[in-house]
Amino acid sequence: MDEKLQFEIPAHPSSQWLKENTEIVDATVWSTTTPAHCYSTKLTGPFNEFFGKEVRLVYKPPFDDKPRPLVSNGARKVLGRDAKTCFPDLMPVLVGTEESIKELNGRLKAAENDADFDDISVTRFRPNILVRGTKAWDEDRWKTLRIGSATESSSLSKILGMDGGLKLDVTQRCARCHVPNVDPETGEEHKRQPWDTLMKYRRVDEGITYKPCFGMVCVPRGAGGTVEVGMKLEITEVTEGHRYIAGF
Repeated sequence: MDEKLQFEIPAHPSSQWLKENTEIVDATVWSTTTPAHCYSTKLTGPFNEFFGKEVRLVYKPPFDDKPRPLVSNGARKVLGRDAKTCFPDLMPVLVGTEESIKELNGRLKAAENDADFDDISVTRFRPNILVRGTKAWDEDRWKTLRIGSATESSSLSKILGMDGGLKLDVTQRCARCHVPNVDPETGEEHKRQPWDTLMKYRRVDEGITYKPCFGMVCVPRGAGGTVEVGMKLEITEVTEGHRYIAGF
């Protein structure tokens, strides 16, 4: 198929738009089934020709009356409260750092014995939030985070009990599969990297020793909030006790 595959759908569809262009279906994410909006094939039909089989595109609003309860480290008995998500297979938010991807790229060049080996983009690991200004892999110890405006007077606001911001509980490290070997821009998969290199030094979690880790998965507290480029991230608590709990 030589033509560029494209179609347009609203990023934040209204209830009326969803009613007119979708139908409710059951979507299964690992072992959990959840209701979702399935887009009309009038919009997504070109997918079938591109993939050579019938595929459907489904959507779940961020505020849904039938969310998926969290499992694994996000289960109530571990997290200490009820929490939910929509389609992410583990937790709602993934945090990564610029220094960690930079450090990994240095190792990849050495492993391939090629100074011209192209850096891989952090988009291969799909973090929702990318943090600048830390040391590589410091995030392994993060337990609670707060994200707010860079201009906030945080000390005063805390004294007044008005610190606000988006608060995140870091539940565990993100164990990785082979997907980061695929260049998201071209769809081409490297036979070795970064998987081979990560396996040599990033099997750092006793709860899932057969997979390497990159990034930390998190659960927002309360109703969540807005995250914008340039906001300040504060590490409010650290731990040496992170341990991945299987739960799919």
